[in-house]
Amino acid sequence: MGRHPRRSMLGPTDDANLYWARPTSRLAAGVGALVLAGSSGRMDTGRADMLAGRGVTALALRWFGGPGLPQVPREVPLELFGQAAGLLAEDCDAICLIGLSYGAEAALLTASLVGGVSATVAIAPTDVAWEGHVDREEDPARSKWTSDGRPVPFVPLDRSWQPPAGKPAFIESYRRSRLRAAPEQLRLATIPVERFRGELVLIAGGDDQIWPSVEASARIVARRESAGLGTVLVTDDRAGHPVVLPGEVAPNPNRPYLVGGDAGAAERLGAKAWPAISKVLGLPADA
Repeated sequence: MGRHPRRSMLGPTDDANLYWARPTSRLAAGVGALVLAGSSGRMDTGRADMLAGRGVTALALRWFGGPGLPQVPREVPLELFGQAAGLLAEDCDAICLIGLSYGAEAALLTASLVGGVSATVAIAPTDVAWEGHVDREEDPARSKWTSDGRPVPFVPLDRSWQPPAGKPAFIESYRRSRLRAAPEQLRLATIPVERFRGELVLIAGGDDQIWPSVEASARIVARRESAGLGTVLVTDDRAGHPVVLPGEVAPNPNRPYLVGGDAGAAERLGAKAWPAISKVLGLPADA
């Protein structure tokens, strides 16, 4: 496991933004996993190594904050994810995107608008594209993403929202922002998940305090059902935003904001979701 020596084909990025994890023996039937972290801006090397340990070729991508990349999650080209999936496709027969939070947003948009993947696992997902990072409160709202050089329509955040004293929970900000959005704005920002014809697994905690991922998941399921497409939804009412898959190290729970979930919730939801993830990765049930 480690960095692949070959230079990437990702245009403005380089190998500093890629982490390859390769299995010693491939158990998955030619499936490669593109691993996308959320708002941390990191490469999720731990998840990539865990997947490689189970026989999956995995590529963790840093999609902002690295050399040649947008330095904040704002106007990130969706083509970046498509090109990374293309690197995996050189060695794998099928590609699965695995994204958490902002990374789930990226995965769903990429699967729906860019294509080239057969399965997607969206952990703590959203059903709409959201406003990107702003440097100052007075800055105009800009999209988190671009596609073909154009900003992806998005739901702007309600800047009048102020968190209560203590550790903030951002879920109400996202709920308020959605309610304040104009109907046409919301329609255009909705991720067209019905365009993705592959396998989709959604994983969400009912006590998510970052954004309402269970509510978003229900809307995704309904949208795909109306198009005759099935979706696997795995939830736990007492779980929060983080999800720890079997074999992963739990993240530091001490954060300056609330994420939700009771003790052991992240591991419990991860274990519950693992059979569905294993299936789309082509792994045997006991892997």
